[in-house]
Amino acid sequence: MGFPSFDLGIPPPTTTAVRPRQWQSRLIQLLRARLLNHQPGGHDVLIHAGPGAGKTLGALLSFITLQREGRLDRFLIFCHRSSIARQWLGAAERLNLRLLEWDPEQGLSALEANSNWDGLLLSYQCTARHRLALEAALRRIALGSWLAIADEVHHLGLDPDEPEAAAWGFAFSQLTAPAQLRLGLTGTPFRADNLAFCAARRVKVREGNQVIERIAPDLSVEPRQLILAGDVRPLEFRFQDGWVEHGRPHASADTETSPLSAEARESWRARNLRRAIQLGDASSIALRLLLKARQRLERVRADHPEAGGLVIARDIAHARRITGLLEEEGDRVHLVHSQDPEASARLAAFQAGEADWLVSIDMCAEGFDAPRLRVVAYLTTVVTRSRFVQAITRAVRMDGQRAAMETVPRQPSYVFAPADPLLMSYARSWSLSEPYLIKPKQVATEPVSLAGNQGGSLPLQAVEARIGAVISMGPELPSFLQRTA
Repeated sequence: MGFPSFDLGIPPPTTTAVRPRQWQSRLIQLLRARLLNHQPGGHDVLIHAGPGAGKTLGALLSFITLQREGRLDRFLIFCHRSSIARQWLGAAERLNLRLLEWDPEQGLSALEANSNWDGLLLSYQCTARHRLALEAALRRIALGSWLAIADEVHHLGLDPDEPEAAAWGFAFSQLTAPAQLRLGLTGTPFRADNLAFCAARRVKVREGNQVIERIAPDLSVEPRQLILAGDVRPLEFRFQDGWVEHGRPHASADTETSPLSAEARESWRARNLRRAIQLGDASSIALRLLLKARQRLERVRADHPEAGGLVIARDIAHARRITGLLEEEGDRVHLVHSQDPEASARLAAFQAGEADWLVSIDMCAEGFDAPRLRVVAYLTTVVTRSRFVQAITRAVRMDGQRAAMETVPRQPSYVFAPADPLLMSYARSWSLSEPYLIKPKQVATEPVSLAGNQGGSLPLQAVEARIGAVISMGPELPSFLQRTA
């Protein structure tokens, strides 16, 4: 069946309507079917959709449709960052949904006294801390048929051996047990600790001689599909290669070296990366990478004057040095980290265009939305697939103004990183949905091979390219577009 546009209630002449994207329409159909034909396991629905897919809007449009059909009355949203909470509040306001934030000081007295609301917004932390009080209060409120939404649901871990040890996941499971549906949303459905997570079906599969479990999304929207539709930007990768010395400073001239991109020994690979991100003299890998990223941003600005760049640093001292180098070149730079009380204000200032570069350690992953971001420099030793993909996909989003100016496929954004074999393998598969396999506990879960935790084999470019050069990949587009580009 067809799906209506959603009138945002804006007075003429600026009245607009929101039409669901194709995958969002499928989500509405899926949730309707689960409500009509309830089956074991149908209580939980997991959506894996890449950054920029519109997960927030898709969930809210689904609720509106099912509320109008009389199938749902209210919804509860759970999220883990204040920046993500603000996005939910803004999206709900656009759609004329009455979404309230839960205040643990006031409890639910305001909700009990007023029935004129559609949704309630809670944090994972508060839910875990006040679970018993919330359970008692929600029993007193006539919620009717309700939908529980968990944003970035992979944070809600589940440990079958110690259920209460994973506090967020345990609290969510207990509190939302009465919900008609539990909708989990994620862009990176992986956990480094090998645990399952809430609102996700587990399917047994055979891997060699072992039977393991796989997290099975009910609907998966790959980044390459979003690229093809023009909903997000493709990414082009520039990996800076080079020789890495393994001797101590001021040692003899016979210091051993190895190439960054072709190092197969895991301990040496990790050591090479630690040294590659150090900001040495003009010949250092990190400095060459940073200067090339800066040059690329200048070229991008010829067509996109508002464009900005992001640097992911290793720690605060490293970030401060990078900030100083960029400022010496005349750039406006905002440094943000979790220990800075002004971090949220600096993030907002960058989003508004008040800086050329944002330098961050741990503040620009899930929930950070800056459509002006076009260049990412990855200069950290964190090499899990989920963290790398979260960082680089900050640069795929677009706003409506730029989308109206560009043809499909969109102009690419650019990722600069050391030519670490793991990072290159992740780059080859970032636009594909990889399965999350939950292996027996005695099996190591951290990546220990060049193939990585979820990525493919070492790119041929890394073997064929001259050591020390830049290894280019991208843009990551569907194959038929690559042949005609």
